[in-house]
Amino acid sequence: MLDNKNGFKSGFISIIGRPNVGKSTFLNRVIGQKIAIMSDKPQTTRNKVQGVLTTDASQMIFIDTPGIHKPKHKLGDFMLKVAKNTLREVDVIMFMVNAEQKLGKGDEFILEMLAGNSTPVFLVINKIDQIHPDELIGIIDSYKERYPFAEIVPISALQGNNVENLLATLSNYLPEGPQYYPADQVTDHPERFIISELIREKVLHLTREEIPHSIAVVIDKIRRDEENEDKIHVAATIIVERDSQKGIVIGKRGALLKEVGIRARKDIEMLLGSKVYLELWVKVQKDWRNKATHLRDFGFRDDEY
Repeated sequence: MLDNKNGFKSGFISIIGRPNVGKSTFLNRVIGQKIAIMSDKPQTTRNKVQGVLTTDASQMIFIDTPGIHKPKHKLGDFMLKVAKNTLREVDVIMFMVNAEQKLGKGDEFILEMLAGNSTPVFLVINKIDQIHPDELIGIIDSYKERYPFAEIVPISALQGNNVENLLATLSNYLPEGPQYYPADQVTDHPERFIISELIREKVLHLTREEIPHSIAVVIDKIRRDEENEDKIHVAATIIVERDSQKGIVIGKRGALLKEVGIRARKDIEMLLGSKVYLELWVKVQKDWRNKATHLRDFGFRDDEY
């Protein structure tokens, strides 16, 4: 932790919301690089992903939480617990909603969770580029009736519309404090975690239906090539729940797995700043999402939250 600068502000900001409202898109835009994976599949984010934005005047630590939803298995319970726990440890809560979706049961559930919370809550209406401006007033009114928000800020995380204004407003709510992280650090997650997420993202992009929620990625090895020091060898295992899913992820003659590798390797090389040899395997662990031992083995640990 670095010494406090005169008038320097710092604090923690939780980003909560229903699945697929654009939380990870927002985080990646603000940080300036991919640290949270993006997909049109709900429940893409499973762990809390911490992004750090440092300016001359402030340091904002954003916590991107799993989309809040009714759990259907132990993994779902874990994801909900992660999202709830972050609310107790932050200076500001960003409740993000999708401008294209009407206020629904999922939003009502989150608002009930926030009831009685003394932390300032921002309503951030994302994807305003997808609606007519005249629709915005009705959206704002429907939420204002249900909760006393500290601020209401419409944005487009994808296009960047009004994001700078949101950041400036967030800064006003942060206390004076120390610089927790070095200025060039953008996340507190180790490279191993981000690499596993980048691989999982590519599987999400290339598969459909039941596959996305049934996979986990475990990094088996990251080491610099002994013969070629300019290249890093990464070995990873994609975990699925059923034999039929293994066949889908591998694809005909290994085509889908090969495409996952090609796409993931590009992002990993950007992350590591080095050439990468990526080796992927697929393994079946039946019903892993409902088994506490597997959840811990795959990085979903209750004691971290």
